[in-house]
Amino acid sequence: MDFAFSERSETWRTRLQSFFEREVLQRHRAWLDHVVARGEAAPFMDELQQKARAAGLWNLALPELAPDEPGTRLSNLEYAPLAEIMGRLFWASEVFNCQAPDVPNMIALQNCATPAQKQRWLRPLLDAETRSAFGMTEPDVASSDATNIATTIRRDGDHYLINGRKWFITGAAHPRCSFLIVLGRTNPDVERTRQHSCVIVPMAASGVRLVRRLRWMGCEDHVAPIGELAFDNVRVPVENLLGEEGDGFRVAQVRLGPARIHHCMRSIGLCELLIELMMARAAERSAFGRPVIQYDTVQRWIAESRVELEQARLLTYRCAWLLDRSGHHGADSAMKNWRDVSLIKVAVPVVLQRIADRALQVFGAMGGSDDTPIHQALAWGRLLRIGDGPDEVHLRQIFKMETMPPWTIAASPYLASRLA
Repeated sequence: MDFAFSERSETWRTRLQSFFEREVLQRHRAWLDHVVARGEAAPFMDELQQKARAAGLWNLALPELAPDEPGTRLSNLEYAPLAEIMGRLFWASEVFNCQAPDVPNMIALQNCATPAQKQRWLRPLLDAETRSAFGMTEPDVASSDATNIATTIRRDGDHYLINGRKWFITGAAHPRCSFLIVLGRTNPDVERTRQHSCVIVPMAASGVRLVRRLRWMGCEDHVAPIGELAFDNVRVPVENLLGEEGDGFRVAQVRLGPARIHHCMRSIGLCELLIELMMARAAERSAFGRPVIQYDTVQRWIAESRVELEQARLLTYRCAWLLDRSGHHGADSAMKNWRDVSLIKVAVPVVLQRIADRALQVFGAMGGSDDTPIHQALAWGRLLRIGDGPDEVHLRQIFKMETMPPWTIAASPYLASRLA
C-alpha cells in the first residue's frame, strides 16, 4: 500500500498550490470584507473562477465526467491533497467549482439523472452558472433514521405534489440557488427503505418558501448559506423524478459517500492551518517572562495535534485509495466501502474539534473572535459530527460490520453458551 503522490498527482498539487498562493490567498481579507462584514457577493469571484478554469483547475472533485464535460477526472486519492489545500480557507473550494453541496449533487445527477435532466440541471452546475441544494433533514422527525422522513411526494397525473418542511439545507439560502433535490415519501405501503424518492424541485416553483436563514452555533455558512424551506402543494412534472420511485435512499447514498470523504479531506487542510496558527501565535506571545511556545503544555498540544492529524490523514487517504480500487465512484463504491467512509466520518471531525479547541486555548480571547477562523473551525467540526449522518449511526454501522473470530467464542464457555 503506497500513499506516495503519483507524478500526475504531484503535478496537479503543485499547480493548485501555486494558483492558491498567487490568486486566492491574497484575496482572503477582501473576501472577508465583502462577504462576511457586508453580506455581499465577492466582486472578484467570477474573475477567479475564469482564471481557474483557464488554468485547467476546474471540477477537480469529479472522477467521472462525460467527454464534453469540463473537469480533470482525478481519482479520489489524487484529489485528496488538492482538497486539503482548498480546505485551508472556507471559501477557496468555490473558486475551483469544488464546493459542497454542489459537487455531491453533481455526482448524484451524473449517476441517476436522465440525459434530459443532465442537460437541464447538471450542465449549469458543471459550468458554475447556478448553485443547488439537497433537502433531506426535517425539523419534526429524527432524521438520523432516514426512514422517518415525512415530506410527501404524491403523484397527481403528470405531476408530483410535494408537501412538508426541510431545514438545515446547505445552500438553500444562497441567492443563486436555482434548484434542490428533495427526498420525500412517495409510497407508504411498501417496505420502509423503498417508500422514498428524490425529485428535482426548482426554487422558483410555486409553493416553495424560504422560511428563514439558519446559523450553526452562531456561525454562518457564507459559501452555501443554510436555509429552512416549506413546501406547500409544490407541483413539479413527473420527469423531475431522479431515478425510479423508491430509489430515494439509493440516490442519497450516491451523493453522501463523496460528500463525507470530501468534507474529511477539506477538514484535514483546515487542521493543518490551525497547527500553523498555533505555532505562530505561541511564538509571538510571552507570559510570565518567556515565550508561550517554550511551555511544555503548549508544545504537547501542538505535538498531539500533529499525531492526530497524521492519523486522520492516513485513514482518509486509505479510504480514498479503497474507493479508487473498487472501480466505481457512485452508489456501488459508496456501499462497498461503507465501513471505511464511516471510519473517517467519525474520526476526522473529532480531530478537527480537538485541534481547534487547543488553538483556541493558545490564542486566548482572539481565538473566539472573527479575527481568526478558529471558532468557525470548532463549530464546523461539531456540525460534521451530526451532518451527513451522526456519529452514532456510523458507529452502529461500523460495529455491525465487526465479526467475532471463531477461536474467541471457543475460548469462552460463557460466550459459546450465549451464542449457541
